[in-house]
Amino acid sequence: MKGKIIVSAVSLILVVGVVIGAVVVSNNKNKDPQITERQNAVKAMCQNTEDQKLCHDTLGNVRNSSDPKAFLAAAVEASANNVIKALNMSNKLSVEQGNSTQGIVKMALDDCKDFLESAMDSLQASIDFLGNNTIQTLIDQSPDFKNWLASVVSYQQACMDGYDDKADGAPQVRTQLQENGLDDMGKITGIALDMMADLESILNQFGLKIKMNPSARRLLEVDGEGYPTWFSASDRKLMARMRRGRGHHIRPNVVVAQDGSGQFKTIMDAINSYPKGFQGRYAIFVKAGTYREYVVIPKTAVNILLYGQGTDKTIVTGSRNNVDGYTTSDTATFVNMANGFIAKYMTFVNTAGPEKHQAVAFRNQGDMSACFDCSFVGYQDTLYAQTNRQLYRNCDISGTVDFIFGVSTTLIQSSRIIVRKPMDNQFNTVTADGRIQKNLPTGTVIQNCDIVPENALFPVRFKIRSYLGRPWKQYARTVVMESRIGDFIQPEGWTPWAGNAYLNTLYYAEYNNEGPGANVARRVRWPGYKGLISRNEAAQFTAGIFLKGGPTSRAEDWMKPLHVPFDIGLTKA
Repeated sequence: MKGKIIVSAVSLILVVGVVIGAVVVSNNKNKDPQITERQNAVKAMCQNTEDQKLCHDTLGNVRNSSDPKAFLAAAVEASANNVIKALNMSNKLSVEQGNSTQGIVKMALDDCKDFLESAMDSLQASIDFLGNNTIQTLIDQSPDFKNWLASVVSYQQACMDGYDDKADGAPQVRTQLQENGLDDMGKITGIALDMMADLESILNQFGLKIKMNPSARRLLEVDGEGYPTWFSASDRKLMARMRRGRGHHIRPNVVVAQDGSGQFKTIMDAINSYPKGFQGRYAIFVKAGTYREYVVIPKTAVNILLYGQGTDKTIVTGSRNNVDGYTTSDTATFVNMANGFIAKYMTFVNTAGPEKHQAVAFRNQGDMSACFDCSFVGYQDTLYAQTNRQLYRNCDISGTVDFIFGVSTTLIQSSRIIVRKPMDNQFNTVTADGRIQKNLPTGTVIQNCDIVPENALFPVRFKIRSYLGRPWKQYARTVVMESRIGDFIQPEGWTPWAGNAYLNTLYYAEYNNEGPGANVARRVRWPGYKGLISRNEAAQFTAGIFLKGGPTSRAEDWMKPLHVPFDIGLTKA
């Protein structure tokens, strides 16, 4: 991996003229005009970054001071260098610690290495993109570029959050990683995101007249059945077959069946059958049954369609949990690491129960992924929407504490959010968004959903406190809009994470909701709570804008092959 990044970095240097080296400044009072020009350019790039000193230190050696893209490239390369540094330290710690640490620390180290390698993939995509495209293309495809950078921050946070301070050796291991690349990879990536947020001002100062409102921002309509009008004929036929027979009318690549009527008896064996270098959509049909296994789709198995015979028939279940010695990431019954993943007509369960605390049913880090007509069942931390762009449509998601969480760009649409009965000493929080930096494009959006109590909670729904969410990280962003909210949600709506932490910097908002729990008259009075936002502001969190992606930065470009109906904009007049 290290060799790969160095080769790409060299190519990038040739393209944009980024040179990482020492800058010799003359003691002569008459400054070199080129140095002055570079200093002014660095000042323009760094003017609105959160850590201006680190920004200046990172960009100070860029020679091609007339190209803003060169400065962005320098930041991305610096972040990649810190990922390599952190990876080397994680390998060193794995060898040094050996069997001297608790199992959960070793598990956290292994997780961290996986996350760092995924971060490197995102940075590699960023490096290649900057080296091969113009400033105009950078603007037109900025959602992709920002998403790659955001995923790096998400992976960094997942790495740090994996270390339980109560485990012997965990704080020391985390500190060594933080001091050896982990902290700086997040900070420098944040600087790149800050520069992207300020790009229009920066380009003006560079004297570049670039079109900042590309036509790719337009929204497209959907047809009467809820399918985008740009679906090809083959897409429509496939979706029609899926709807009529829940998959019986399409020919899968492989079939999973516990009774031996398919090629495989386990889902994981079917995943392992994914051919190297496969092109297109790899369809895996999972026949009815309860599959007691832990499934991981590797990042190399892209564009998998995994579908069952219905949420009441095809069930994947496990019971790993934090109390029994697993990191939150490793508690997941089902993990998807691959881009373009689709799940349909299936249920994913973690049966650990509320007393076992963190117990993930489904962890997803695949970009441009979607789940349709699925159920996610657990208690605390049911759905870990870890990173990248994700869509959930027509799903049931149930749990108690922070049961929809992550650092991703996630839209949950036309689904049921089912709040369960927790332990007597617990309260319920639907969401716990982990947005850690102000310019991350991430957040959790719940649109046109029903937020309801389960049957077991209903009789005691006024005794057990339930909230729409709490801020897991400093810039947590959650929007609930066009949804129906039950009477069991507390009048204040939201609850703090710890004291007054994050209340000034979070972004919580509501728009055009219905039901007794939608009354905002007694909502929290935090500076970060936006209350009822305008229609124009709410539109920024619809699929057409919030989930933008693909070669022309449109949500529909990556959602097009998903074969699922969705709403591109707001659903109510």
